[in-house]
This record gives sequence, C-alpha cells and structure tokens, in this order.
Amino acid sequence: MNNVYELLKKEALCRNTIQELSNDRPDPLLIASKYNDEYIALICALFAYGNAKLIVKLLSSFDYSLLDASDVLIEKKLENHYYRFQSSKDIVEFFKTMKQLKKHSSIESKFYEGYSKNHSVMDGLATIISFMYDLNSYRSRGYEFLLGKVPTLKNNSPYKRWHMYLRWMVRFDNLDLGLWKSIDTKDLLVPLDTHTFNVGKKLGLIKRKNYDFKAVLELTEAFKKIDINDPVKYDFALYRIGQEKIQLV
Repeated sequence: MNNVYELLKKEALCRNTIQELSNDRPDPLLIASKYNDEYIALICALFAYGNAKLIVKLLSSFDYSLLDASDVLIEKKLENHYYRFQSSKDIVEFFKTMKQLKKHSSIESKFYEGYSKNHSVMDGLATIISFMYDLNSYRSRGYEFLLGKVPTLKNNSPYKRWHMYLRWMVRFDNLDLGLWKSIDTKDLLVPLDTHTFNVGKKLGLIKRKNYDFKAVLELTEAFKKIDINDPVKYDFALYRIGQEKIQLV
C-alpha cells in the first residue's frame, strides 16, 4: 500500500498544473476557473455528470450574466437549452433559483451555518440544499436531480458533484479555486463517482463493494493516511489515473 501512496503523491504533484485543464482535456473546472465565482462554479459542478466533453460544451453555452437578469430574460435565453435529465424548464428554474440565491446570501456563509456546529460538511450541505429548495417551489425529476436530496442519516448518496464543488471552493492550488476561507480542508470528503470508485477498488484504497456514502468515507480515510490535513488533494489525480487508464500497480 505504501507504493500506492507514493505513486498518488507523485501523480498529485505532477497534475497540479493549469495545463491539466484544456479543451483537449475537458473538465468542468475549466469553465469554473474562467469566472472564479462561487455561484457560477456551483452551476458548473451540479451539471458535471456524463461525458466530460458534453459537460464543457453545455457549460460554455450558458450566459452567466443571467444570474443578474430578469426572469423573463432567463426564460427567453434558456428556452432551447436542455441536458440529459434536465428539460429547458428545469434549467430555466434552476437559473432562477441561483439568481435568488445570489440575491439572498453567499453560498459560503449559508453553508457555514450548518458546517460550523460540528465541522461537518454534510451538515453544511443539508443547510445550503434546503435553503435552495426553499427559494423556488418548482419541482421535477430533472430539477431535483441537479440539487440532490437534502442529506439525512438515512441517505447514503455519495454527493459527488457537491463534494467536487467543495473541493474547488475550499482547496487552493493550481487547479482548485480556494474562494472560501471559513472551511477546513481536513473536513472535506472525496467527490467519489463510479469511475474513481472502481479505480480506488483496484488500488486497494476501497474495500467496500457498494458505490455509496460509506465508500466515500472509506476512500477519504485512505487519503488521510497520506495527508490528514488535506485528504482530497489526491482526488483529481485518482480521477485522471482512471480516465487515462494508467496502470499504477
């Protein structure tokens, strides 16, 4: 296992460069990093499912000035936008929600309300997701997929897109934006998707058979053995290892 840890350290170090983000190596962080804005970054993160090239194409097509526009203009500009599980109506209503969120609160301050009690990022997510649902009464399968369910003790979802957003916001290096200052990197959890789950299992970092929240905790604990204060540092490297089909062991 020490060999795996050393190789992850090496991969994380060499991946920590802006050259990792390009149209040839698409990642939603490519778009988020252009704006350096917590609201636009959340849009980028929540649409980050499916094919990476298609994600970047969609995110590049959005006019993010709509976050300060009228509802009428939002409806007009996004009437032809759709993506996988989201209809144009879903995307319109999501932008309206984001517009209201921007008016009411910084995402960091609302997240911190829940997080600060026990330094739990899941409590922080429960607070911000609940708040976003309260801002807009619209509901549909596609819309609720974007926001995700409000975390509870019974909910075993990995919350990959939300944890990726937190990585972007809290960590600061040549990739992650580090826009938030009130959250500790040691409390972050790995943004686990099925891709990194399978790679983690192959490398012996995950023993669990099911792709779920317990697997997130298991991989996070494995990363803490490399760096207890910044375990999510190794997430991007693990993702690229899987994407590029690199054989480490």
